[in-house]
Amino acid sequence: MNKLAYRLRIYRSVVGMNIKEMLAYNLWFWSQLGAHLFLTIVYVSFWKALYSERETIAGLTMQQTLTYIILARMIAPLVQWGYTQEFGYWIREGTISSELLRPVDFQERIFIGHLTRTFVALAQQLLVTGSFAVLVFDIRLPTDPLIWLSFLISLLLGCSILFCFDWIFGCVAFYSTEVWGLQVVRGSILMLFSGVLLPLTMLPSGLQTLAQWMPFAQSVSIPVSLLSGITPLDQLGSIWLQQLAWLAVMLMLSRLMFNFSVRKITVQGG
Repeated sequence: MNKLAYRLRIYRSVVGMNIKEMLAYNLWFWSQLGAHLFLTIVYVSFWKALYSERETIAGLTMQQTLTYIILARMIAPLVQWGYTQEFGYWIREGTISSELLRPVDFQERIFIGHLTRTFVALAQQLLVTGSFAVLVFDIRLPTDPLIWLSFLISLLLGCSILFCFDWIFGCVAFYSTEVWGLQVVRGSILMLFSGVLLPLTMLPSGLQTLAQWMPFAQSVSIPVSLLSGITPLDQLGSIWLQQLAWLAVMLMLSRLMFNFSVRKITVQGG
C-alpha cells in the first residue's frame, strides 16, 4: 500500500510538471495554433471544391467529410511527433544515463507525461479550433455524452498504442548516431495511414487493408470516425476489443524491445 501511494505521488508530480511545461510556452502554443488554423482553412476549402459537383465521395457526404477532416486536424498535433527524436537527444547529450537511474519505471514515467500532454493539448484544440470550426464552418459536433465518452476512451487506447509503437521505433536510436531520418519516415507514414489527411475509407482497397495492419489508424481514424458519426456506436464493442488486443501486443513488444536495446547504449555526449 505504501509503495502504491509512493508511485501515485511520483506520477502526480509528473502530471503537474508536464501541464506546467505545456502552459509555460505561450508564444509557441499560439504560433502552432495559428498555423494549424490556417491549414484547417486550406483543407476545408480543398474538400469543398472536391464536393462542388458531387453528392458523396466513397459513400461520405460533404458534411461528414468536413466534420471528419476538422476533427482529424485537431487530433493531428497530438500524434505527429514520436519519441525517436527524444531518444536521440538523450543519447547524444548523455542524459540517458540519469533518465534510467531515476527511482521509477522509465517507460511508465514517460507514458504518464505523454498522456498528460495529449489530453491537455486536446482540451486546447477543442476549445480554440473547435469553437472556430463551429462558428466559421458551421460544423455541428455531437451533443450526446455517450459519443464523447466513447471517443475519449478510444482516443486513450489509440494514443497508448501509438506510444508503444513510438517506443519501439525510438529504440532504434540506440543503434544510430542520427535519428532525424527515422523521424521523417515515421511522420510520413503516419500522415497517410493514420487518417489525418483523409478518411481511410477513401484509400484504395489495398492501402485500406495495409492501414488495418498498422497501429496508426488506432490513434486518429478510429476515434475521429466515432465522433464524426461515420462509425456507428453499435460497433463500439468490436472496436474496443481490437484496440485492447493491439495495446496488449504493442505493450509487450515495447518492453521487450527496450530491455534488449538498452544494453547497446553508446553515450555520445555528457
